[in-house]
Amino acid sequence: MRHEIIDPSQFELTDKVVSIKRVSKTVKGGRTMRFTALVVVGDGNGHVGAGLGKATEIPEAIRKGKEDAMKKLVYIGMDENNSVPHDFIGKFGGASVLLKRAPQGTGIIAGGPARNVLEIAGIKNIRTKSLGSNNKQNVVLATLEALKQMKSPEEVARLRGKSVEEILG
Repeated sequence: MRHEIIDPSQFELTDKVVSIKRVSKTVKGGRTMRFTALVVVGDGNGHVGAGLGKATEIPEAIRKGKEDAMKKLVYIGMDENNSVPHDFIGKFGGASVLLKRAPQGTGIIAGGPARNVLEIAGIKNIRTKSLGSNNKQNVVLATLEALKQMKSPEEVARLRGKSVEEILG
């Protein structure tokens, strides 16, 4: 898996708004309303990123969130049946997301925020379980964290100085 900075201009990116929240700040003259948009972008081929945008209007917040997500694109390696190489638990804040590999034909079995990340990343077969906090932002970031930590058998073999056959048993 590569985790270097990826140039977003070379991909056909799609975006998905995970959540829009209205937040208010009390000032001397009353309350000022703002909007926070959590956006996930990806190319459906292993590249995915999530970003947060804040603005006084919803479209502006979504645009800012999309720009932020493009800056944070990462590459996720998949196995031959478009699943993850191994099971893993990703943690961010109070949220933990368990990702389990699945055989061909399983589909994406995941809750809302995690499903958005996995669909945009291009993963087709996976089982997930959200543990701990259900905060959408933390669940999205925990899912991304788990995907970033994934290692292919080839990568593990290279790191340990062994052959792929020795790793896989």
